Amino acid sequence: MDREEALARATEVQARYADMLMGKKHVVGVGVGLRKRGGELTQEIALVVMVEKKLPEDELDPEDLLPKELDGVPIDVQETGTIEAL
Repeated sequence: MDREEALARATEVQARYADMLMGKKHVVGVGVGLRKRGGELTQEIALVVMVEKKLPEDELDPEDLLPKELDGVPIDVQETGTIEAL
């Protein structure tokens, strides 16, 4: 899959699952972007799930765990803190 197809696929998955993901505790946003690994951006397109604070899986309720991927699109959880409108 080329970059353009990956971006279109991720955008489709975002539209399909944004409401479900936003319903999980600590999630403050969902978008499409480049995956980060070790604090560095990669060239991999991912569904970016923004959370107030990243927590270890064992500190989350099972219903608030995020999947590793949705419909073949990787999920990248990024800590952003609280997002407030101006």
